Amino acid sequence: MKVSIIVPAFNEERLLGQTLAQINLARKSFSERTWESELIVCDNNSKDRTAEIARENGARVVFEPVNQIGRARNCGAAAATGEWLLFVDADSLPTAELFADAAAVMQTGECVAGGTTLRLAGNHPIANLVTGLWNCASRFRGLLAGSFIFCEAAAFRKVGGFNPEFFAGEELDLGKRLTALAKETNRKIVILNRHPMLTSDRKVRLYSTWENFTFIVKAGLRPERVMRDKSACYAWYDGRR
Repeated sequence: MKVSIIVPAFNEERLLGQTLAQINLARKSFSERTWESELIVCDNNSKDRTAEIARENGARVVFEPVNQIGRARNCGAAAATGEWLLFVDADSLPTAELFADAAAVMQTGECVAGGTTLRLAGNHPIANLVTGLWNCASRFRGLLAGSFIFCEAAAFRKVGGFNPEFFAGEELDLGKRLTALAKETNRKIVILNRHPMLTSDRKVRLYSTWENFTFIVKAGLRPERVMRDKSACYAWYDGRR
């Protein structure tokens, strides 16, 4: 078995080194099973040291000129050679235990794709409550958080990968198509929860409560329209890091 770990990165010089170092530690869960793994970073037209830091941490770097996270993930997946794809965001810290849980699910042959619950860095009561609500919805409905997705490569390609028309929420759109495929093939989507992944609190720190609130309301009322509008999804693209 071979797992391709794919990290999309846009101007991530502040956090990328720590993320890749943590991923390299977590990969021991695959080597302990005598599985191969590869680390791919998609430089999504960064203007900083993102690509250099990726290479320093042993990653193969590919380049996507159009600044859009779905395209960056697809670019990384196109370069991947593993039977399984594992997408990790550049501001998140997966553990060896989480990778081991994912590997155990992959090994069963009963799963098309999966994700994990999340734990937000820092002390943010309201944001932690929102994260907790997301975790409940994710487990109940099989919703994938973009910061950690593992997917059978053949299934990913069969459903067409991430939709490049989405500037955010592309993981939810992918999840819908994978869920349909899972039903067709009598398999399932699995959300892991024993070892929630620690993810950055920077959207809470760098954007005001009002900015975050208004985005959530707009996305809740008109999700398709908002997620296809780059200006509405500014928190992913305005360069605040």
